[in-house]
Amino acid sequence: MQRSLFDRIYIAFLVILIVSFVFLIFLVSYFARRSMISEKRQAMENEGSLIAAYTLPGYISGEYDKEDLVQIFNFYAGTLKTDIWLLSANGTVVATSDYFGKRQTASATDAESLRVVTPPPSSIFRVEAGFKLDKRFYEIGTFHGTYNEKVLSVNVPVEMSSAGKTRIVGSVIMHSSMQSIDETMKYTHSASIVPCLFIIAISFIFLSVLSRKIIRPVKKLSVVAEEYSKGNFDVQTEISREDEVGQLAHSLEYMASELSKLEDYRRDFVSNISHDFRSPLTSIRGYVQAMLDGTIPPEKQERYLNIVLDETKRLTKLTQGLLDLNRLEIYGTYLKLSNFDFIDIIRSTLNTFEIKCIDRNIAIYLNNHAENTVVTADKTKIQQVVYNLIDNAIKFTPEGKKIYVTITETDDKLRISIKDEGIGMTENTQKKIWTRFYKDDASRGMDKQGTGLGLAITKEIIKAHNETIEVKSEVGKGSEFIFTLKKVKDTEPTHTGNTEILIQK
Repeated sequence: MQRSLFDRIYIAFLVILIVSFVFLIFLVSYFARRSMISEKRQAMENEGSLIAAYTLPGYISGEYDKEDLVQIFNFYAGTLKTDIWLLSANGTVVATSDYFGKRQTASATDAESLRVVTPPPSSIFRVEAGFKLDKRFYEIGTFHGTYNEKVLSVNVPVEMSSAGKTRIVGSVIMHSSMQSIDETMKYTHSASIVPCLFIIAISFIFLSVLSRKIIRPVKKLSVVAEEYSKGNFDVQTEISREDEVGQLAHSLEYMASELSKLEDYRRDFVSNISHDFRSPLTSIRGYVQAMLDGTIPPEKQERYLNIVLDETKRLTKLTQGLLDLNRLEIYGTYLKLSNFDFIDIIRSTLNTFEIKCIDRNIAIYLNNHAENTVVTADKTKIQQVVYNLIDNAIKFTPEGKKIYVTITETDDKLRISIKDEGIGMTENTQKKIWTRFYKDDASRGMDKQGTGLGLAITKEIIKAHNETIEVKSEVGKGSEFIFTLKKVKDTEPTHTGNTEILIQK
């Protein structure tokens, strides 16, 4: 069964909470148990030192015998709820209490189930050869099988001084049940589970509330996206929020809006390419048919063959432009970078338009406000960019008007503007001019030879140079294309800022 995002969040959140609380309880339990053992050990060591100080001198001096010593140990053992062993300097077990062996069950409180299962050994070295009488230490266990459950065993060395010297005369070993500590830890665990469960319940309530603000909008976006995949772009997300979900909803609606225009774009593309291919093919077919059926006499065929040749060149140019644009968009532009003076590109490119501009009485002005016009770029492709933009400007500029090429500079960029006094463009047209084969009605009426690929190729070339190109236009006031190129640093000034007329009738 497929789990929803909400289910996955719930499960992940539950696992994180459980693991976190288990780790926290373990950590708290570990340090709490360690602290309780340390406190109990310190108390047993102090008690053992006091017992040794009050009992051993009398036993050594013969004030009381072993039986008296055992009775004294049993009294202390009953009071402290511990077993007490006295070891001599050679490890012999001299006397032991029997609190966990002979105690009455009714009097037992903290160690009701603890009992002796093996009598104390005659010598401590029989059960532990490496036992250190002269060192304080503790261990937790059954003390070599003496008890049926774990006890805390503490060794307290007994020292006596004589003739100014201190020597070890034995040790006191005290055994205390671990059951009180274990019971405390069980209670701690039980007490910790209730608040943990309460926190988990509160967290899930909070998560449910949070899911209404996050998961439900996401589910709504999923449903809307499915509708978009079916081609129903009229569905709205109905989500208006100022967060990431709201931004996603806005982006999804914008995407749907753009996708809804694809059909219009497709029809325009088919219409444009059909028009551009059909016109020359119709001319070629008509002229060839006329020559074959004798409508065009032999003495005039050369003129019409030249027309056919021009139309084939137009088709070749159109096809090559389309192939070049596909190559640029799919594989990117291969650039052969070099340093060159941009002014030289302007001058050489405008030479190709001189006759056309003179015939139409169009003047071209160069306004150079940059001292250094040496750039790093692909010279051939940048010349193609300039050619396409100048050609476009001439196409839309009426007779007697002007075109301005303006160059300015910043620290690392050269900014080139090509502005005409033509018919201008609407905002809608400005958005479409970079689309392949796009030509508005005015373009089709003024220039039958255009392919509608020039500006699309221009944009790809500038994009390949990691530069920008933009258009500013107003209907009836002309258009301005602006692009940038990377300037060569640390180069001597190549020009002085001036204004000159490059082409004038």
